[in-house]
Amino acid sequence: VQLQASGGGVVQAGGSLRLSCSASGRTFSNYDMGWFRQAPENEREFVAAIRWDGRSTYYADSVKGRFTISRDNAKNTLYLQMNGLKPEDTAVYYCAAEEGTWSPRNDREYDYWGQGTQVTVSS
Repeated sequence: VQLQASGGGVVQAGGSLRLSCSASGRTFSNYDMGWFRQAPENEREFVAAIRWDGRSTYYADSVKGRFTISRDNAKNTLYLQMNGLKPEDTAVYYCAAEEGTWSPRNDREYDYWGQGTQVTVSS
C-alpha cells in the first residue's frame, strides 16, 4: 500500500489542523493505521492509532483529549484532527499501515510509511 500524508502547515498555539493520509494500491480496510511524529533531534514517537474497522483507538498521553484519529474506509483515508496545538507538537507527522499482528504504539510493527507532513506550531 502507498501512503500520502498531507495537511500540515504553520499554526499558532491553540489552533487546529487536520492531517489526512490517502492510501492506494491495496485494500485500505485490511490495515490498522497509526500516526507518528518526529521532531528535530528526537526519536520518532507514537501519536495515535486506529484499528482497521475504526472500533478501537489509541493515543499518546501527550495528545489525549486534543487529537482525534479517524478513518473513512470508503475513501481510503486516515485523518488526525489536532486541536489545542502546542509548540511541543511541532514535528514531521507520518502515517503508517500495519497488516497482521498489531502493537499500536510500536513503530517497528508497521510495514508501510507515508512521506511525512510538517506541522509547525508557533508560540
